[in-house]
Amino acid sequence: MAKQKTTAAQRRTFRTRNKIRRVNIDQNATRETRPRLSVFRSGKQIYAQVIDDLNGVTLAAASTLEGDLKEKLKKGGANKEAATEVGKLVAARAKKAGVEKVVFDRGRFVYHGRVRALADGAREGGLQF
Repeated sequence: MAKQKTTAAQRRTFRTRNKIRRVNIDQNATRETRPRLSVFRSGKQIYAQVIDDLNGVTLAAASTLEGDLKEKLKKGGANKEAATEVGKLVAARAKKAGVEKVVFDRGRFVYHGRVRALADGAREGGLQF
């Protein structure tokens, strides 16, 4: 049987997610568990979702592909302004679902540029992380 090759991007993703999951697994019931705000950035769009890993449920999601944001964003979805708006929108939807505190999951992406703008927009929207 051939061994599968793991790319550097996959290793970064696994490393980041495993650190977050270690924090969220509550072995002794001594600390609170938080859902994670997961970010995916493509060349043209940016996506964010709030995921409850203990139950395996997506609580809130937003992206630059949604009709409300497409009309608002004239330059497209691949800039910092779009990422900030997605962050604000996912924060509003998460608060509506009853989520105040999250853990930021940047995945394989560096905390810079659009990823940072999305995080700042989510903070402006009222999420704490």
